[in-house]
Parts: sequence; C-alpha cells; structure tokens
Amino acid sequence: MGKIALAIHGGCGVMAKLDLSDEEWAAARVDLGRALKAGWEILTAGGAALDAVQAAVVVMEDSPHFNAGYGAALNTNGKHELDASIMDGRTLEAGAVTLVRRIRNPIKAARKIMENGDAILLGGDAADDFAREAGLDMVEPDYFTTERRIRALAAMKAHAAAGTAAKASESEKHGTVGAVALDSAGHLAAATSTGGYNNKPEGRIGDTPIIGAGTYARDGACAVSGTGKGEYFIRYAVGHEVAARVSYLGESLEKAAAKVIQEDLKQHDIGAGLVAVGADGTITAPYNTDGMFRGWVTPEGEFYVATHGEVFPFKPGAGRASGTKSPAG
Repeated sequence: MGKIALAIHGGCGVMAKLDLSDEEWAAARVDLGRALKAGWEILTAGGAALDAVQAAVVVMEDSPHFNAGYGAALNTNGKHELDASIMDGRTLEAGAVTLVRRIRNPIKAARKIMENGDAILLGGDAADDFAREAGLDMVEPDYFTTERRIRALAAMKAHAAAGTAAKASESEKHGTVGAVALDSAGHLAAATSTGGYNNKPEGRIGDTPIIGAGTYARDGACAVSGTGKGEYFIRYAVGHEVAARVSYLGESLEKAAAKVIQEDLKQHDIGAGLVAVGADGTITAPYNTDGMFRGWVTPEGEFYVATHGEVFPFKPGAGRASGTKSPAG
C-alpha cells in the first residue's frame, strides 16, 4: 500500500483559552480526534481520499464545537446559511452547496452534486430540495442553533453598533472545518464546510463553496482546505494559488502555504489558516491567528490534535486526547 496522510482543521481564530473550561477544550480535542479516526480508518483500509475527507468533515459538522452544521454561525437576521464543497484530485471533479438551511450534513450534499454531474454548485432552496430528493437527512433550521452562537451574534451586533467590529476576536467572527487526504493509490482530495461568519449579511457567500478558493485538490500537487475571511480567499484563489506555487514554481508545500497565509493574506490584517497535504504525504497547517483547531495523522500513523501553540498526541483507541503536550511543529 502506498503512503497515506490526513489533516483536518476546525477553524482559525479559536476561542481564547479563558473563554472555555478545561472540559470544553478537552471535548473539542476529542471531536478533532474522532474526525481524524473516521478518515484514517478509511485510508488504512485502502479507501479513497474522497471518502476519507467526507467522513472527517461529517464528524465535525455533527459537533457543536465548530462552525459547520450543528453549531454553525448565525447571519444578521439570526438565520443559518451553510456552505460546503468537496473536490477529487484524481479527476478535478467537484461539488458544492451554498446558502442551505435544512441539510444536516452539507458536505454530503456537495458530494451528491459532484456525483450527479449536472452542476458543481447549487444554492438556497434548490440545493435543499436536491438534498431531500437525494435522500439525505434533513432538519429544521433551528437544529443548527447553539447558545454559543446566539451569544456570538449578540457580541458581533454590539461591536457593529459601537463601530468596533474590526477589533472583534477571530472566534467572534468566523470559523470553518475542513479535511485533506492522500490515499494509497496516490490520489488527493479536499473538503470544507462552514456556517460563514457571525452577523454576516443574509445571502453572503464566502470562499468555502468556491472551488479553487476555500477548497482545491489536484493529484501530483496538493489538496488544500482553508479557513478565514472568505472574501480574501476568493480574491487570492488561495487553494489554487498554493497548488500553482507547488506545481509551477517548484516550491515546497510548506513554503507555498506559508507565503499565502503569512504574507499575501496577513498584509490585509485578516485571520487566515489552512491545512494542506502534498502528493508525497507532506502535511502543513499554517495560520496567522492566535490559534487554529487542527489535527493530522502522519504517514507513519501518528495522531496529533492542536488548538493554540500546543500539540497533543491522540490515541484513537482511547477515544480522547492525551494529556501529554509537545511543542507545536
């Protein structure tokens, strides 16, 4: 079996350490580990990278600790409008949904759209209807609402009224989840899902459902999933930009990703991060905020999850993150 690798993110701009209890931090790390385990089990069984990234994202969509699916952000009218996309690096086929309100797992709808082949991106009621007809689990819009997101919306509205929105913490603003993988056949895939940012205008569409911006995968180059201020990810075509720098400039994946996150995007004073995996199994996860929920499994099968600057080894069999800390890589 060829080399395999997997990496995930649960959004940059994670909550400040004082904002959550130790138990809540531990629970978030557990769900990162569960997402890794779901994807890794597929890869170690010889499964496709596409299946692995979908499985990992589904776990995070079902968790209240991340801004995707259950626990997603609320727009300015107190509603959820969810986005997701998935891409197969082997064929460059992709699928995406935007502005959906009733699909329990938007990433599954994105995959169905990709497989259907009639479109790459469907939005709003049409996307919800497509998912329903495809037999996916549908929910009432308030399923996605959590008390934390209600508080975050109130905080952002207060910032907006006071003219201090730019000074709001990254965790008050936005968040995303995503996964990238390399399978044993040498194929790459990426998947991303989000609720957008708190207090966003109704109808706003960010980078997550835009192929080449928030999500991109191409065999022989890399797979990328991003998180941050989506308008800038669209302007810079972040996912494609990283792949292009690897393919055309011959840069290492780490250098290419760092250039985009730490230079191109940071100059705009916006929070940004990504996870990427290369054709050789290299993994990188740069971010320019105080922290980023992230995790990865090395080609050797070692599990790690992280929030801020600390990296925690994770034991899949234990079902929880280890308490042993090691320096961030």
